[in-house]
Amino acid sequence: MSSTPLHYFDLTELSALLRSRALSPVAVTEAMLTRVAELDPTLLSYVTTMADTAREEAHAAEREMAAGQYRGPLHGVPLAVKDLCDASGVKTSAGMPRVRANVAPATRDATVVARLRAAGAVILGKLQLTEGAVAHHHPDIVPPINPHQAAYWSGASSSGTGVAVAAGLCFGGLGSDTGGSIRFPSFANGITGLKPTWGRVSRAGVFALSWSLDHIGPMARSAADCAVLLNAIAGSDADDPTALCAPVPDYAYKLDGDLRGVRVGLDEQFATEQVDAATVAALRECLAVLKDAGATIVPLRFPDTAAALAAWTPLACAEVAAYHAAEYPSRASEYGPGLAGLLDIGLTTSGVDYARAHDVRQALRGQFAHLFQTVDVAIAPALQRQNLTLDDFAVFGTQEDDWPKLLRFTAPFDISGTPTLSLPAGLNNDGAPFGFQLVAGHLQESLLLRAGHAWQRATQYHKLRPRLAP
Repeated sequence: MSSTPLHYFDLTELSALLRSRALSPVAVTEAMLTRVAELDPTLLSYVTTMADTAREEAHAAEREMAAGQYRGPLHGVPLAVKDLCDASGVKTSAGMPRVRANVAPATRDATVVARLRAAGAVILGKLQLTEGAVAHHHPDIVPPINPHQAAYWSGASSSGTGVAVAAGLCFGGLGSDTGGSIRFPSFANGITGLKPTWGRVSRAGVFALSWSLDHIGPMARSAADCAVLLNAIAGSDADDPTALCAPVPDYAYKLDGDLRGVRVGLDEQFATEQVDAATVAALRECLAVLKDAGATIVPLRFPDTAAALAAWTPLACAEVAAYHAAEYPSRASEYGPGLAGLLDIGLTTSGVDYARAHDVRQALRGQFAHLFQTVDVAIAPALQRQNLTLDDFAVFGTQEDDWPKLLRFTAPFDISGTPTLSLPAGLNNDGAPFGFQLVAGHLQESLLLRAGHAWQRATQYHKLRPRLAP
């Protein structure tokens, strides 16, 4: 058995040991609940620990495995989900103290939670997020702590998932991405995160931020782990008419490091202009690794994303305002300034502004569709700099260009609905993680995961663990 501590096993590594019955789902679940109880009062990644149902699920998994009733690679694996996703019998607070105080427990699981449970997963609990899934936490909530370096940002909306996965408080989890909130917490905490094609994963039973921009996806320690999670949650859903009906491939198939025939593109200007040197060096290292794995590296030119970046604000804010219309501005005093700021913009966004932004989105989708006829995977930064310190983020938004800088490499791919994979690339001089992203065409998650796995077979950045209690 590996010398790695149990809580830091890759999901796929744990899965093999559970299937062989070298490990017990009950013992693993108890160990994880103990670790959460010991460390999370400091790290603050969980909103709710679902200990009773987790134990029931672990015992059920153990009985089924003993009877030869194996459900697949998530059977008996302890996971956690972002507290946007309904779980039967548990409140969904969406990072909003007002909501948590007033809503009843969910009466049914969100589709993604139901699918994880159907795959035999053990759900340890629900993870913290920013208020309503915007960039800032409500003033009454202390943000999750970056386990690698407490002086640094833990990421945006899916920060709880990023922290919990990195700190060994679950073996994988679910996040959501509207402007970058799978990718930001993934690179900030040194884990791997996949934003699938828009509609690839059902959003039924998930608290919305912006209905036409929200993506639900897996966050885990490796591309291979993300592949297993995506296999479980992807697919059409009668409860979500926007969920795509395209067949779901086996995303874990052909993760062998062989990229022969795969064209990987780099837009030199897009990827390096005003980007810090360490991130650029990581991009070039990745290109060399992918080339060694058989990929062909080709130059490309991304569409101009400036208009798309500008279009994100009217699209997102108008939809946020529509979703909260029953309670904002009538209960504005109960909202924090971050979410209230977006709502105020949304309430003043005209139908003409929204329509123009929608036209920009449709054009960008078409441009990316053409681009990915000539290249299979593209590489890009996820942020202009390695990460933000908490002091940086405390004054974030005071400068007019703060938001465009933050969202420059993420929001355009939410607008286009294009799948992206966030990959860790090391630690900065303060010991805080950073990373980059790979991008592919519509429904080409398999290609992203193959390329990401090739990178991780050749490097050890995804194995860097925070210095916490053993």
